[in-house]
Parts: sequence; C-alpha cells; structure tokens
Amino acid sequence: MKFAVYQANHIGGRKYNQDRVAYAYTNDALLLVLADGMGGHLHGEVAAQIAVTSFMRAFGRLKDGHVKEPEVFLRETMRAGHEAIFTYAKEQQLGGNPGTTCVAALVQEGQIWWAHAGDSRCYLLRGGAIAEVTHDHSVVQQWADWGIIGADEMKSHPDRNKITNCLGGVEDMFYVDVSHPLSVQSGDTLLLCSDGFWSPLSDEELIRLSTAKALPELMDELIGTAVAREAGRADNTTAVVARIGDGEEEHGSEMPQCVMLDDRPVPGNF
Repeated sequence: MKFAVYQANHIGGRKYNQDRVAYAYTNDALLLVLADGMGGHLHGEVAAQIAVTSFMRAFGRLKDGHVKEPEVFLRETMRAGHEAIFTYAKEQQLGGNPGTTCVAALVQEGQIWWAHAGDSRCYLLRGGAIAEVTHDHSVVQQWADWGIIGADEMKSHPDRNKITNCLGGVEDMFYVDVSHPLSVQSGDTLLLCSDGFWSPLSDEELIRLSTAKALPELMDELIGTAVAREAGRADNTTAVVARIGDGEEEHGSEMPQCVMLDDRPVPGNF
C-alpha cells in the first residue's frame, strides 16, 4: 500500500503525558490508533497504553496480513482493551478504574473504516475539505445536537472535557461507534487526534494537512500552534496523519509492522 504517515505529540501544559498513539501496516492493510487517557481518572496513561497496545497486538496476530471482518475487528479489539483495563486495575488493586478515549482507523482493499469511544476524533480530509469526522461522545456534543449551544461554543465551553463514553472508567459507560466503509480516493488524508489537538485549531488549519507537501513539518507547526493558543492550560496534544495515494511511498510487509510513537513497556499481561 502507498501512503505517507507521521505521528506527533506534545505534553502541553500538563504534568503527565497521558496520550498514546501508534500505527501498523502490512502489504494489504494500514491501521491507525490513538488514545487520550483521562486526567481525572487514576492512571489514565495506563488505560491509554492498554488501549493502543490492544490494537497493536491484535493487528500483529494477523495470519495473512489481512483483516477478515474489519467492523468486527475494530469493535471487538476496542472492547478487549476496555475489559483489559478493568483486569489490570483489579490485579494491581488500584482502588479505581483508569479511563481513556480511543479512536482507530483501518484502510484495506480500497476501503476505510473507523471506530471510536469518547471525543478523540478521526477526520477524513478529501478534495481540500473535511469529508467526514467522528461524532464526539461528550456533554457539549449532546448539547450542540439538541441546539442548546452552537458548534463553535463546543471548543470553549467550560464543560467541553466531560465525555459520555470511554474505555475503562465506569463499567457500563462504554460502547463503540463503527463507521460504514467508505471507498478510498487517491490523495485521501486520515487524521486521528486528541481533543488537545483539534479543539484549539480551526477546520481550515486542519484541512491544510490534505495538501501539505511535507506532513512532518506542518504537523509539528500545528502541534505548536495548538499548544501556544492554550498557553499554560494546554492539554496533551497528539495526532497521527496518513495520506493515501499513488504519489506516496510504498509500504509493504508480509508480516505486520507496528510503530508506536514512544514505545513504553506494556503494563501487565492481557
């Protein structure tokens, strides 16, 4: 498969970095995944690490480099991460359950699928515009859906960090939204990002990723812009972007290749 990919992270103004991000590929498939550990929960970074590692391990177990049932794979892998967080918390006697958002996207056989829980987003950038974006599982998104606040207010409302769905956290506060497949068009750009990235930036700034000749330079610029706009209040700011098309580098491997932005030891056994 031909694609360009880049992932980046900044701790922002926080004491701990609770975001995790990775991608994996074979000859036939590309997987992107990002998790934003919940700072209000004990060990949010552990929950995020478990979520991302669950996807990397599931992809790494592919026998022929091909996901047979993409929608099932995304849903069941995210649920496995959710359950693994509870197992870890119980084994370590944490006295509470870590929580994390999670978003993942899979490209295979000319199709794109994505899945999410929480307010970390997946954008499909196409033709100089945002073609698709995930629907946040958050309080402010519900209010916007009901017409109580406007879309612009979602980014500045004091309750914007309150989410209604996550992995871990509260046991029955979890579900997975999985998209229907969309056909890939050459030049399509997938952007997965935490709210620390998308919230301070405009749609017009995000769209620039679809046409940039140098993704790493622009991604680093946007990360810096997002952090600067929030000053000392900046959240962990993380994104992974992939552009798919004939003009990009060929990435081929019979065996699954997994690339984590900052490879940390996997907590526990799951």
